Amino acid sequence: MIRRDYIVRMIQEFAEALARIRALKNGEQLGEASLLTETEFKRITGLDSESVLKLSETELLARLIQSEPLHAVREKMFFLTTLLKETGDIAAAEGRVDESRACYLKGLHLLLDSLARGDGFEQPEFVPKVELFVGALDELPTHTDVLLMEHYERIGQFGKAEDCLFAILEADPKNQAVLEFGISFYERLLGHSDVRLADGNLPRAEVEAGLAELRARK
Repeated sequence: MIRRDYIVRMIQEFAEALARIRALKNGEQLGEASLLTETEFKRITGLDSESVLKLSETELLARLIQSEPLHAVREKMFFLTTLLKETGDIAAAEGRVDESRACYLKGLHLLLDSLARGDGFEQPEFVPKVELFVGALDELPTHTDVLLMEHYERIGQFGKAEDCLFAILEADPKNQAVLEFGISFYERLLGHSDVRLADGNLPRAEVEAGLAELRARK
């Protein structure tokens, strides 16, 4: 009960700060919104947004583990994900394209990491969805496409996972390791029922065709 009360209170405090940030952002008071996001970054991590962007997902997780009870770390990761999306939006509105892209990518990576550690469908309502980050990024690094592909496969969105695979293959079409990666993906899908494949928007016939194509390339 004590743990639950702590997390509930923590979420409420963040939700209140987030509501103020979004109200300022919607009112085009971008400077004030930016200051408040920085305050929240420092409250959660002890770091400003620039320092957060320099750390890997593993380093950020380790920092939170040092300062928080383990049962609160996942929520803090969700807080950081949300703040990075808000910071990216503010930077984009102010024409700072490179900074906004860095925030969106880091936020997406943190979100995918957090979802991979728990239920892929479970996240607080205030946390931006994966698709919001993807929609804000016109092009994804191969590493990000791999993370996205794993996420979509894990939650049964097989058609979207295949789209990520195509993007990875397009970036390096003759890479044998990538071809093996794709072949393994299709072979795993063949273990699912026809119903599950159809629900995931990748019918068995398309799985078999994709597998045959990659085997032929190899």
